[in-house]
Amino acid sequence: MQRISISQPGGYNNLTLCEQNVPQPKAGEVLVRWHATSLNFHDLLVAKGAIPVAHGRVPMSDGAGVVEAIGDGVMKWQKGDQVMSLFFPNWLDGKPSLAATSAVSGETIDGYAQQYSCVSAEAITSIPQGYSFAEAATLPCAALTAWRALVPVGGIKPGDTVVIQGSGGMSIFGLQLAKAAGAYVFATTSSEQKAERLLHLGADEVINYQEDEKWGKTIAKKTGGVDHVLDVGGPATLEQSVEAVGFEGQVSLIGILGGRKGQFVLPKLFFKHASLNGIAVGSRKMQEDMVAAIDSAGIKPIIDLSFSLGDLAKAFEYQESGQHFGKIVVEY
Repeated sequence: MQRISISQPGGYNNLTLCEQNVPQPKAGEVLVRWHATSLNFHDLLVAKGAIPVAHGRVPMSDGAGVVEAIGDGVMKWQKGDQVMSLFFPNWLDGKPSLAATSAVSGETIDGYAQQYSCVSAEAITSIPQGYSFAEAATLPCAALTAWRALVPVGGIKPGDTVVIQGSGGMSIFGLQLAKAAGAYVFATTSSEQKAERLLHLGADEVINYQEDEKWGKTIAKKTGGVDHVLDVGGPATLEQSVEAVGFEGQVSLIGILGGRKGQFVLPKLFFKHASLNGIAVGSRKMQEDMVAAIDSAGIKPIIDLSFSLGDLAKAFEYQESGQHFGKIVVEY
């Protein structure tokens, strides 16, 4: 079988394609033949060495494939079941904890840039009905993050107002899930072409953040302040996210595309009685609930380009270019 491992930290030239024997599942495990993964900013940081990992680590936090063999004691799954991975394979339900989130796929444990691996039978869920493996591989990190921010944490309801930023995978899922919930969605971008696509996907208004650097104030003037902001820019966007959020609204801190440190005016958050929540993916129960909602709403992911496993470095280079709209996948 083929797999990608990180020979030493830092740089795409250290993503090494190699051959390994197919493992056999132990008691409580299943053997999965992985067919696809998708690129997240977390995976990019691992590949570049910004998040250090052990020598030989298999990267990629998302995976979708089919159960090929079952270990002793496994009752939930059968050979041929189509499944997808968990970002936190030990966080099954309830609130997050250090113990539940210490294992991170593609970082502290091996990820899914490999054709076969054995995983706990508890560490996978079914994929949505009618989904391809490539489509399913877009969900465990990006879609689940948007779901957790809007539904379990945000409690989104019809008529709510939402701000999404840019056109990456999580933001597009945020748009789709918010519209399915009956919300009014503002989107930001700097590209006229991407603005047209965002409107086509259901965004109610799109603001060019290069033309309107105070876009948060603009949105607040129109709405009186929104209910939900999905912030992916960190220091590049946080000030305007706080400007945009309304009374008792919520800013979900999801990404650090603009760097690791930011600042904003604290009293504006205080006197809006708004919440500032760090959102890092979610649990297996959340993923199962999200799949049920996707099945009901008929949501389909937006896939920009697909690469082969041997071209994973090229996929990351394309991700860094910022040209993509939606998700980038790797199929094998």
